[in-house]
Amino acid sequence: MSGFAYVFPGQGSQSVGMLVAKSSEVAATYEEASEALGYDMGELISSGPEEVLNQTEYTQPALLTVSIALFRYAMNNNAEFPDVVLGHSLGEYAALVAAGAIRFEDAVKLVRRRGQYMQGAVPLGKGGMAAVLGLSDDMMIEICESVTRESKTGLVEAANFNAPEQVVVAGDNETLKVLIGRCKESGAKRSILLNVSAPFHCSLMKPAALKMEERLSEIEIIAPKIPVVQNVTAVYETDPESIRRNLVDQVCAPVRWTESIKTLWDNQVENFVECGPGRVLSGLIKRVNKRAVVGSLNAEIEANQLASLGK
Repeated sequence: MSGFAYVFPGQGSQSVGMLVAKSSEVAATYEEASEALGYDMGELISSGPEEVLNQTEYTQPALLTVSIALFRYAMNNNAEFPDVVLGHSLGEYAALVAAGAIRFEDAVKLVRRRGQYMQGAVPLGKGGMAAVLGLSDDMMIEICESVTRESKTGLVEAANFNAPEQVVVAGDNETLKVLIGRCKESGAKRSILLNVSAPFHCSLMKPAALKMEERLSEIEIIAPKIPVVQNVTAVYETDPESIRRNLVDQVCAPVRWTESIKTLWDNQVENFVECGPGRVLSGLIKRVNKRAVVGSLNAEIEANQLASLGK
């Protein structure tokens, strides 16, 4: 039988009422998050308001909480334990909690700080991100470097390699506008600014990375029970200090999602379960490899088909 992975989504998958399951595992996870952060996490997830849930410092711990609540529910209801885990950006913290490398209480506090630091690294309204479809990774890197050189004072970099010919870029707003025009001239099928509050996963996030380095030095990270494929390296990681270093670098380095999925496929991992709200990662995985078998844990729980996961 081929192996299977749990994948954990990042920002953009959140919505008010995003968790289907109602159980003791979910209630306990909400309570644990609420005690760690000092506000009612269950109320925020269930009722919003949306404008608060969408603020980065609230979005990140809320998505982590939902993902871990789902994972715990699954593990306590006869779902098969995965062979490997990975997460997209923020989702990497959920993957590490699921693998036993980081305590949930530590992780939920970390990602709240992560959201605050990332938002504060660039003044609001000065930086952003754009999605570009139809150009190769190499072409996008070349265009970003060219536009940055010409700008002299601005910066734009590839931030997420999400799927073949689907790259998200990040930088200051004026340089982003130039890049979008250049991509259209180069034959991109689509280039659009994203509704985000900061230029994540680029060099402009270095101040946030330095602060996260300090916070990460204060928590215990142990060897995971199963391998974790991290965004920065796109390879199997099990060494605690490598994991810690990669979490720091991840703040201002690109998410290598396409390579990560290829790494899993090369290791006979052909089945993927999205552990979190929505199906963003399921769609990206199918774009990387059409033969991949993907499923949604939230949907499987709703359909009462949990025992089929990974089989």
